[in-house]
This record gives sequence, structure tokens and C-alpha cells, in this order.
Amino acid sequence: MLFFTRWKAAAILLTALAVCLCALPNFFPERVVRTWPSWAQRHVVLGLDLQGGSHLLLEVDTGAVRKEQLQAIDDDVLRVLRQARIPFTGRAIHGNAVEVHITRDTDLDTALGKLRELSQPLSGLAGSTGQRNIDITNNSGLITLAPTDAAVTERVRQAVDQSIEIIERRVNEIGLVEPTIQREGADRILVQVPGLQDPTRLKELLGKTAKLDFRMVDLSMTPEQAQDAHPSESEILDGEGGQKFLIEKRVLVSGADLVDAQAGFDPTNNQPVVNFRFNSGGARKFADVTTANVGKPFAIVLDNKVISAPVIRTPIIGGSGQISGNFTVQSANDLAVLLRAGALPAPLTIIEERTVGPGLGQDSINAGEHAAYAGAALVIIFMFVTYGLFGLFANIAVAVNVAMIFGVLSLLSATLTLPGIAGIVLTVGIAVDSNVLIYERIREEVRAGRTAINAIDAGFTRALATILDSNITTFIAAAVLFYIGTGPVRGFAVTLGVGIITTLFTAFTLTRLIVAYWVRLWRPKVVPI
Repeated sequence: MLFFTRWKAAAILLTALAVCLCALPNFFPERVVRTWPSWAQRHVVLGLDLQGGSHLLLEVDTGAVRKEQLQAIDDDVLRVLRQARIPFTGRAIHGNAVEVHITRDTDLDTALGKLRELSQPLSGLAGSTGQRNIDITNNSGLITLAPTDAAVTERVRQAVDQSIEIIERRVNEIGLVEPTIQREGADRILVQVPGLQDPTRLKELLGKTAKLDFRMVDLSMTPEQAQDAHPSESEILDGEGGQKFLIEKRVLVSGADLVDAQAGFDPTNNQPVVNFRFNSGGARKFADVTTANVGKPFAIVLDNKVISAPVIRTPIIGGSGQISGNFTVQSANDLAVLLRAGALPAPLTIIEERTVGPGLGQDSINAGEHAAYAGAALVIIFMFVTYGLFGLFANIAVAVNVAMIFGVLSLLSATLTLPGIAGIVLTVGIAVDSNVLIYERIREEVRAGRTAINAIDAGFTRALATILDSNITTFIAAAVLFYIGTGPVRGFAVTLGVGIITTLFTAFTLTRLIVAYWVRLWRPKVVPI
């Protein structure tokens, strides 16, 4: 155990040195670090509680998710019955279900068979769950289709996952640094942006669904006439300046077909506009629509509001277009960001908002530093007083251990929070505990009559199993905290987990290497513990 080949000793020292060097960017000003190569710029990011910033807790609108499911079921019912040429009446959404009355009793069985095909089994990670997405009942020809609770729950879960991806893209588009975006419970999303003191623009961007549709304007009647006629295939939407439009419900091209959107200026009047470009499928659909409707107005609808309703002068076959309106430069930029990032699957509501000032964050840093310095000083003094020269060896290993923790956190670009600092302080205690176990085992071997060198070798060898057991169980606890915890709890778990790994490395390689070279140089007859 005390013998090291040259290559093994060199590997240990180079590993420790390389990981410690990864922590260097944390000790230089940001302007200096930016001049370094990109691979050398990774550093620990201070969390919200250390540098201040904005904290938003968003909730997915489950009512909107259920409404969207009902609308999809209603559209499917219309499509299926029309394809089967089955006459029906009274198709409508009532409460949390879609109802449709089959006109002829002779068509009832056929209609039920076709509609039951819409009810599909829900699948999970392990395959089918045995539940279905739609409950279908028949009451004397009145067929009711309702989304199941399991289907709504699954759709909310999917909406949260999709929303997290879209929020990340939106936040990255506006250049905010190192945001934390994660799920909170079943239907909530936590957004933390360190360093952002005014979250107004962020809230505006996250609060917009940004669902973009291209639809035709219904010219069969005026919006005023439609208020009394209630056409089933069209709806009245608001436009700029309070103007009303009668818009067909059928979506010709959706925002999902967009591949790019950029703010710009109209060369004719120098007004801010948004230039967009479709993918190949969207370009083809847009060309077909504009070719078939030359001379007719079509509407650009964003979040159920008409932002522009131009007349199609000529077919647009290039796959690109322009959205004009009463934009400012800022609003055009924001709309371009929203369109590039994509539409949210459901509206998000801000249910909690906090802003942490940089002064409070600095107080947290100072408190954490004082606690770390005091704890480290007491540990160093205790080890030196209790174990003498071997205590000095342990203190050197602990110092390298802390440097390696910051090096690993820098490589991961991890976010350091106040609980994370607590995890580092705890790691110092765990690292010292490993050395205490080794040294006490050496004392026992000396009492048993072994020579100094044999006692040292046996102490390292026989303490290994005990130290591994204690550290593995602690690492498991840290892993559980990371996977089920949120926010500060995860920060604590990360630093604790990384600290355990570096502790095992320093205790059984670096400390042992130092002791081995000391033994080789001094050939001690007595163990100085």
C-alpha cells in the first residue's frame, strides 16, 4: 500500500494539479477570463442567493390544456363522422365533454365504432398503462366523449416539458446568463436568473403563449352580423385599435412551420417589421393558400389577436414573408424572439415572484465565507494538535480537496448557492473524518505491536472498507437529494457529492502518497501520532 511506481505517483500529482487549475478562472476578473481560450473560461456560477437576481414560479394553465383537448376531440368527431357520411346534429362542447347526436338509429353502431377508434391507450415509460385517453358513453343516440383525468395529467406533464424547452430558448435568445429552469411539482416551472434585477421584460416574454396562425378572413358577413348569427366555422377576434375581425377557425399555416424570424425595417416606410421564413412544408402550404386566394385578405393571428390582415396581392411562393403592424423596435425584437423560440403549448401564469438584491447576496457570501474560514481553521488546528506531523499531511490533503471541488464545479459550470457552501464545509469535515479513521487505525496497529512502517501500511489498508462504506452511503443520500430536491437542495447535493468523490481521491491517493514518500525518506522507528 505504501509503494508507488513513478508513473503512478506522477499520475496522482498531475490529476490533482489539473483539477485544481480548473478552479483558476474563479479567481480572476471576468474581463481577464474572457481573453482566455473558450475551453478555459468555465467557472463556478454564483446562484441567486449569492449574487441576487430574479425568481419566478410559473404555473401551466390546466384549464387551457383541457380546453385544447376538448377542441381536438370536437375536430376529430367532425372529421370522423363526415368521412363516414353519418348524419348528426347538436355537436358541441358541454362542460368537460363533447356531445354529438346521431340522427338515424341505424347509424348508431357504425358511429360508435368509428368514434371509439379515437380512444387510444395511454402509454408510459414501461408501455401501456391500461388507461385510455377518452371515455365514450352512449345515451339513446347522444354520444358523449370526455378526456380522462389520466389523459389530462399526461398532457399537462408534456406541456410542462415542452414549456421548459421553449422557456430556455426564449431566455437564451435575450442573452440572460446562466438561468436555472426546472420543473417544480406536477404543473409548475421554476425560473431563476442570477444578476437580473428588473424582470419586467422577462415576464412579458414568458407570459406570452406566442401561438401564431395564418387564417383567412371570413367575408360572408360582418363581425357585427356574426355576433347574432354565431357562425360555427368562424370566430370574432380583436385587432389593433379595438377593430373586430371575423376569422375562419381553420388554420391554413401554423407558427410551427416557421424556421426563422428576425426584426427589421420596411424599406418603403422605415417602420419596424418582423421578417419570417417557413420550412419546406410550410412554404408549400403558404404558396398554395396565397395562390388560391389572390385578392382576398388573410389574417396573421398571434395569441388569438389579429396583428395584421393584409390582402393577398400576388402568390407568395418564396416561403418568406413580413409581419407589419404598430411595432416599436423593442416589440418587433420581442416578437421575433418569441417566434424563433416557438409557441408555448399552454398559457403560463406567474404565481410567485421574488427579486433578490445584490446587497443581500453579498451578505450571504460574507456569511458563507466567515463560516467556511472559521470551520476550516478549527479543523486545521484540531488535526495538527491531535496528530502532529500526520495532521499536517491531512491538512495539505484537505486544502487540495477543496481546490479540487472548485475545479470540478468549474468544469461542470455548476451553480454555487449558499447551501452549496454549506456542502463544501461539510465535505471538509468528511475529508478529515477519513483521515481520522486511518490514523486511529494506525494507532491500534501500533498498540498491537506492529512496527511503525507495518502499522502505517495496515492502517491505510484496513481503514479502506470502513471509509468506503461511510462515503458511499453519504453519496447515495446526496444523489437522492439531487434527484428529488429542487433549487438550493440540489446545490447542496451537488457540492456534497463532488466533495465525497474528491475526498476518496485525496484520502487514498494523495495522503497515502505523501506518507509513503515521508516513510521512504525518514524510515521512522516510531509513528509520530
